[in-house]
Amino acid sequence: MRYIKKYIGVLYNLLVCVTGGSLLMMIIWLLLQIFVFASFAIPSDSMEPVLIPGDYVLVNKMLKGPRIFSLGDARQHKPLHIDRLKGFSEFQRNEVLVFNFPYPERWDSIGFNLMLYYVKRCIALPGDTVEIRDARYRVRGYDKELGNIVSQNSLAHFLEKPRNVEKMIQENCFFAYPGDTILKWSIKDFGPFYLPSRGDTIVMDDKHYLLYRNLIEWEQQDKLIASNGHFYLNGREVEHYVFMHNYYFMGGDNCYNSQDSRYWGLCRRNIL
Repeated sequence: MRYIKKYIGVLYNLLVCVTGGSLLMMIIWLLLQIFVFASFAIPSDSMEPVLIPGDYVLVNKMLKGPRIFSLGDARQHKPLHIDRLKGFSEFQRNEVLVFNFPYPERWDSIGFNLMLYYVKRCIALPGDTVEIRDARYRVRGYDKELGNIVSQNSLAHFLEKPRNVEKMIQENCFFAYPGDTILKWSIKDFGPFYLPSRGDTIVMDDKHYLLYRNLIEWEQQDKLIASNGHFYLNGREVEHYVFMHNYYFMGGDNCYNSQDSRYWGLCRRNIL
């Protein structure tokens, strides 16, 4: 009987050690996932040839700073407050970044989907003015190449033929953000499009309404209404607007097949 009790005691101590060790490992793994790194699978060819379907990317969160937010609020699609801890560097043009897709339900309404991630290349930063001329990215005042220049040159050559343009129009992939009948921007000729940075002020007019309505409505959590050249927000007429966040322009390396900022607009900093 004495040996049985001793044996049970040894098993109990072993079970406590194993359970405690497993729990500790789970906590360490969770903390590493939150603060240090995360891995993501590549499901599409939008970043070819750099990333192909089936690849995995490992993101070092320490470089740009890990994000802190409520998982419960994110799962329930509640208004989300996101903080970012200080990292070692800022976002740069031409960097490949992972972000939560900002339009998970509709392309005219900004949202947040915890499980829907995109991987794209950063083309332009807050304060930049981005353009597309003959399918090639340009940022005013920046003379280096942006994105996959080989793919852009190939798309430019492809779009020289009217029948190819017509084909892309039929496939609903030629015309670009904001998808209106006034600007009529396309993946061939787009912009100039100014990317707001926090504290920037714009004059409210019809063009700015088209370009920035989604951003303003998300920042204010209210509808921006246009009526006969006047603009109303929170029940008041607005003539100017001051942005509260920084915004980025993201592009896929495979210009032929990438749902990116050319189609849905800008990406706010706190989802990167």
